[in-house]
Amino acid sequence: MRPSLPPASQWPVRNRPPELGPDEVHIWLARLEASPARIQHFRTLLCAGEQERAQRFHFPADRRRFILARGILRTLLAGYLGIHPWEVRFAYNAFGKPALPGELRRATGLEFNLAHAGELALLAFARGRAVGVDLEPIQAEMKVQDIARHFFALEEQTSLAALPPEERTLGFFNCWTRKEAYLKARGEGLSIPLEDFHVSLAPGDPPALLGFRGQPEEASRWSLMALDLGPDLAAALAVEGPIARVRAWRWPEEEDTPRESP
Repeated sequence: MRPSLPPASQWPVRNRPPELGPDEVHIWLARLEASPARIQHFRTLLCAGEQERAQRFHFPADRRRFILARGILRTLLAGYLGIHPWEVRFAYNAFGKPALPGELRRATGLEFNLAHAGELALLAFARGRAVGVDLEPIQAEMKVQDIARHFFALEEQTSLAALPPEERTLGFFNCWTRKEAYLKARGEGLSIPLEDFHVSLAPGDPPALLGFRGQPEEASRWSLMALDLGPDLAAALAVEGPIARVRAWRWPEEEDTPRESP
C-alpha cells in the first residue's frame, strides 16, 4: 500500500524536527516571506560563503529567498543532528549538490534536498538513501506539448498527447516535477539526459519511474510520490527504495520565529 499525505493546508505547524526513522521520509513546506528582523536572524546562521553568495543576488527578493531557505535548511538539519545551525557544514559533489561532510554523513545516514519556487520552499529528509523534491507553479498558458517535444522522453510525449486537452497542463507539470525530483535525488544534474528516462504523468495515475534507457533495473530502485500543495502548484518527491512512511509539516511563519543564541 502506498503511503499518502493530506493536502499541505492540513499539515501541522512545527519548528523542530522529530526523530527521523530509517523507514521514514520527512517533508517540510516553508514560506519565504519575512520581516527584516527575521531575515537577519536567519542570515546570522549562514557561513561566510553563503552570506557572500546571498549578496551576489541582484534582486532583493532573490536574496531574501536564498537567506530564508538556507537558514531554514540549516535549522532543520541542526535539529536532526542535535547541533547548532551555524555548526552545520556542507560538502558538494561534482555537480554542485550539497550533502553533509563524509564522516558525519556516514555516521548519521542523513540525506536531504531543497527546492523552492516563488515564495515557497520544499525540503525533504531521509536516512540512508537519496531523496529529491521539486515544486513548480502550474502555468496554464504554456505550450506544453511543444516543450515536451524538446525535453521529454518519447513515451512521455505519447502519454501527454493521449490526455484530454483539459488535462495536458497538469500532466505536463506532473511529468516535469517527477523528473526533476528524480534528477535531484541522483545528484548528477543534466548529465542524465531527460529523454533517457520516463515517468508516469496522467492525472490520477500512481507516480512512478517507468523506465530508464539501458538501465532496466533503475525503475525498481526508486519511489515517486505527488505532493498536494494546492491547485496552482505541482510537486513531487523521489526516494531511493520503497517509501514506508511519509510525514509532513509546515514551517512556522512570522509569529513563531525560532530563536537561537550562538
